[in-house]
Amino acid sequence: MIDEFVPSDPLTVGVELELQLVDRVTGALVNGIKPLIEIYPDSPYVKPEFVQNTVELVSRLGRNVGDVHRHLLSLAKHLREHCSDLGMDLCGAGTHPFDERLALFTPLPRYLEMKRNVGILGHIQVTFATRVHIGVTSPEEAIDRFRMLKPYLPLFIALSANSPFWRGFDTGFVAYRHRVLAASRNYGIPPGFETWAQCCEFLEVSHRAGILESMRDIHWDIRPWPHLGTVELRVMDAQPTIDEAMQLAALARSLAACLLKMRDKVDNVLLPHALPWWNERDNHYAASRFGLGADYISNRQGQVRPLSRIWADVADAVRPYAESLGEQAYLERLGRRASEGRLAYARQRAGYETSGDMRSIVTALVGELDAELSIAA
Repeated sequence: MIDEFVPSDPLTVGVELELQLVDRVTGALVNGIKPLIEIYPDSPYVKPEFVQNTVELVSRLGRNVGDVHRHLLSLAKHLREHCSDLGMDLCGAGTHPFDERLALFTPLPRYLEMKRNVGILGHIQVTFATRVHIGVTSPEEAIDRFRMLKPYLPLFIALSANSPFWRGFDTGFVAYRHRVLAASRNYGIPPGFETWAQCCEFLEVSHRAGILESMRDIHWDIRPWPHLGTVELRVMDAQPTIDEAMQLAALARSLAACLLKMRDKVDNVLLPHALPWWNERDNHYAASRFGLGADYISNRQGQVRPLSRIWADVADAVRPYAESLGEQAYLERLGRRASEGRLAYARQRAGYETSGDMRSIVTALVGELDAELSIAA
């Protein structure tokens, strides 16, 4: 049951965007994937997800983020036109602000099997993510990148945070999507594998126990992805615009290159290190609650530093690598949004404070993506 590993070129990049399908008039979620998929039969780039109110855009694996950006813009422009014909809009956020209805499962064999395993959780865990794939050349390299990137997951939670509202409530979290998913099996923080053999042993034991069939059944915040030859970062909320998703992809790619060069400099106390599971769990929780305002446990001695300072140190460390990879413009835009308080969750909150109407949040999110796609046209 171990998936065959298909090597990729190092530091290639791919992105998957889960977008909400919302009613053009009410802003509520629409179970609209079936008519869309009839327009895109067997498409590798426009795909259904577990629930019918979600559409997934999947990029090709690109040489750089710019390649991926152009591909996703083209896909999204055409998808928006088809959605418009069906009375739907596209919306980018980690959760829907006010919809309370139970989701309907997509009637495909894999999802129907999942339905039998998840019960009511599948109907209520309606969340939307940004996923970034970084190319690796071998299983051993995949585990190496997996292990090096894992301590940075709280930072990606904070920078991508875009789910402060849930079922009509301000949750007090900047990224409540993680709390929604926490009840499920095989979500959240992964084990700390040191080798590919350890990962394979885990999968074999889980398979014999009837827990999973393959890596596809694991939904950790980061995982090796053998059939594409990548390490997949899954921890990030869906973003309002494609450009913002690309900024996160540029950070992931630049950070992977940086950590590869710095792998032997374990004495660098400014950057995150591997921690015991309980400390990792607390860092994840704090990042989802407070974003860059969280306190971050930074080492095994219990030193605590503001996550905002961790971000400043990481940004400084990866800047030369972003420049050499041609990703510096994306990273600069991400840095400006963070320093100016314009991360996605903050814009949602500001809009609600002005209007007092959660429907206005959806209107604003739809408008941001529409504006981006109109300019791209």
